[in-house]
Amino acid sequence: AIDEYKPLDATTNPSLILAAAQMPAYQKLVDDAVAYGKKLGGSEEEQIKNASDKLFVLFGAEILKRIPGRVSTEVDARLSFDKEGMIQRARRLIDLYKEVGVGKDRILIKLSSTWEGIQAGRVLEAEYGIHCNMTLLFSFAQAVACAEAGVTLISPFVGRILDWYVANGDKKTYEPAEDPGVKSVTKIYNYYKKFGYKTIVMGASFRNTGQIKALTGCDYLTISPKLLAELSKEHVKLTPTLSVKEAQACDLEKMHLDEKAFRWHHNEDQMAVEKLSDGIRRFAADAVKLERMLK
Repeated sequence: AIDEYKPLDATTNPSLILAAAQMPAYQKLVDDAVAYGKKLGGSEEEQIKNASDKLFVLFGAEILKRIPGRVSTEVDARLSFDKEGMIQRARRLIDLYKEVGVGKDRILIKLSSTWEGIQAGRVLEAEYGIHCNMTLLFSFAQAVACAEAGVTLISPFVGRILDWYVANGDKKTYEPAEDPGVKSVTKIYNYYKKFGYKTIVMGASFRNTGQIKALTGCDYLTISPKLLAELSKEHVKLTPTLSVKEAQACDLEKMHLDEKAFRWHHNEDQMAVEKLSDGIRRFAADAVKLERMLK
């Protein structure tokens, strides 16, 4: 798919890696990762953890041979509330990339957008020059805290926000401009541009091409091969719906969030609370499945 659509960057997550690791085409990467885990030794648990990290890096390195930009590699979701644990694991991943000849400028480390994850991102960026991609981002509070932490990029989830509203409300279909996921990313983009934050906004988790087109003009979008295929069949001229000029004219007010304020504002958004915890559980479950497979 990467060879076909020629994206600038690519992203991985535990669920995508788990699916790919079960395909015959990628068995050599799995074998190499297992051999690496055994070679480093230690307890069975340590060997599996090392093999798992190595597998993520081997997939990332393969992807980097096919794209000019950066690949995103996720830190284990089970560390989502452990700031020091995330920092340590991120640095380990960067070291593993270095071992295969890939510099940190081509990597984005994905961290859950919990308070602890955002603060881990702050440290990794400021002290180690490690670029971070804050994932599982659903609330405006999460986006504000990420901007204040000075992370490289955020991945606000469009499709999963829509899923929640469809599951929990009376309305089952939305026009793209009224889509709650689209509105969420639009607000974040406008806030970042109005107040001059350098953090890149990368809309993610799309359910349909309407959502993608409604966010034309966003810094980056991460799009699945299936939706790229649908878009490639369309020949319509798109005019950007998001622009820096319009963002600077919007009436959003600047916020500052310490930990207490972050937790309160995030907690006020029921959708975000439920989708963040659900997303962490799902990624953690897939990490466990991957470890079982390696074992």
